Amino acid sequence: VQLQASGGGLAQVGGSLTLACAASGDIVGVDEMAWHRQAPGKQRELVASMSVGGRSDYADSVKGRFTVTRDNKKRIMNLQMVNLKPEDTGVYYCYAKIFRDYRWHDYWGQGTLVTVSS
Repeated sequence: VQLQASGGGLAQVGGSLTLACAASGDIVGVDEMAWHRQAPGKQRELVASMSVGGRSDYADSVKGRFTVTRDNKKRIMNLQMVNLKPEDTGVYYCYAKIFRDYRWHDYWGQGTLVTVSS
């Protein structure tokens, strides 16, 4: 099983980026998918999540600016980020709860760096 994250890069304050996460491999089902981020010198934090039924949750700091979507059939999750701020800088990690081998597993992607410059 692999979670492949992409789309990070450099953006200016007020700019936008879209991240993508694709799950592949020997997968029976995917439950929750989420984006977490880790800023320099800080702990990893939840940014946005979406259940398989489509319910989304966001960190207060990104509400109104970030939008998470997913395609259950393709096992893809996107994070559209607009009006970026310097505090959005960090490594963004994709997470998925995946069913295989008769039980649920937690998987993490490799991380993609987002840098917001002023």
